[in-house]
Amino acid sequence: MSVFLPALCRVGAASLALALLVPQGSRAEETITVTLDRARIVKLPDRTQTLVIGNPIIADVTPLKTNGLMVITGKSYGTTNLIALDSAGSPVAESTVRVNPADNALIVHRGMSRESYACSPRCEPTINLGDEGKYLGDVAGNVKARTALSQPGVSK
Repeated sequence: MSVFLPALCRVGAASLALALLVPQGSRAEETITVTLDRARIVKLPDRTQTLVIGNPIIADVTPLKTNGLMVITGKSYGTTNLIALDSAGSPVAESTVRVNPADNALIVHRGMSRESYACSPRCEPTINLGDEGKYLGDVAGNVKARTALSQPGVSK
């Protein structure tokens, strides 16, 4: 014999199960938005001893030892999570970290090829994830050559 629960009872049971899974005293999950290749300073949750980043390819997190802050750096596009643990290893807070492209980015598509430009106010070549390999290599080569010229002992 089958038993059919009314929809309201099923929703109530699901809510109760979810409430049992959420650690006591935890805050609602917040979203921290970071721009690709930029760092953002964020306050550490109280009692944080350890930080865990879900996908270190997307973002990096570094706690600052003296002032209760952390630095989050966007490394590639996407979304990951950040978990703060206390000294006993219990979760204190969890946040979503979203890495977005810069506002001043211009992306040019030529067929399947892609090139990136940073525009503020003029558009200049830059490299971003997803750029065509030859373009990326050419721009990176130009940056390396320019950097080498600024090193001591290199003739100009």
